[in-house]
Amino acid sequence: MARSLPGLVKDLVSEGIIRSKRVEDAMLKVDRALFLPEEMRPYAYADTPLGIDCGQTISAPHMVAIMAELLEPPQGGKCLEVGAGSGYNAAIIAELMGPEGRVVSVERHAGLAAMAEKNIAATGYGNRVKVFVGDGSLGYPEEAPYDRAIITCASPALPEPIGEQLKEGGWALVPVGGRMWQTLYKFEKREGKIVPTAHGGCVFVPLVGAHGFQE
Repeated sequence: MARSLPGLVKDLVSEGIIRSKRVEDAMLKVDRALFLPEEMRPYAYADTPLGIDCGQTISAPHMVAIMAELLEPPQGGKCLEVGAGSGYNAAIIAELMGPEGRVVSVERHAGLAAMAEKNIAATGYGNRVKVFVGDGSLGYPEEAPYDRAIITCASPALPEPIGEQLKEGGWALVPVGGRMWQTLYKFEKREGKIVPTAHGGCVFVPLVGAHGFQE
C-alpha cells in the first residue's frame, strides 16, 4: 500500500484512474488522513474503504477519483452531495470548484455531519461547504438548482427530487442497484429529460430514505 499521499496519487495516475491534472492536484491538496478517526490514520493512503462511524465508510481513493473525473465540477459552481461521511469527498469537490464554488452536503447521521463539519473547517473549506442533517434522498431544495449532484451511497434509482433539482445541462452521479452491488450511473439533464449512462461496477453502503432503501 502507498505510504504517503503523493505515493497514493502517483499510483492512481499510473493506473489511469486519475486522468486530469485538475483531479490530481485536488487529491494531492486534500489529505485523506485528516478525514479519518485517529485509529484509522495509519491506513489513510491505502486504496481501500475505511470505517468512520455510524456503520459508514470513507470511500476508497480510486472511487473518489473516478467520481471526481466523471463529475467534472465547474469552477464557481454549486454541487449537491448526498452522504457527507467524514467530509473528504465534499472537500475534494470544493477544491475542484475553486473559492467561488459551493457544496451542499446532506447527511442523515447527526454525529457524522458534526464530524464532517469539523474536518471541513479544519482543512480550510468551511466557507465553501455546508453540511445539513436530513434525508439526502430528498435532495436539498432550499439551495437548488445545482450544476452537479453526487450520491455517495447505493440507491435503487436516481431519486426523483434530485433529478428535479438539477440545472438544465447538469448531471448527477449515482451508484444504482441493490444493497450489495451497484453500477455507477451518470444522469444528465437534457431538455428536461434525464439521460443515463453506465460507468462500471461499484459497492457502496445503502442510501436510506424516502427515495432510497428502507431501514
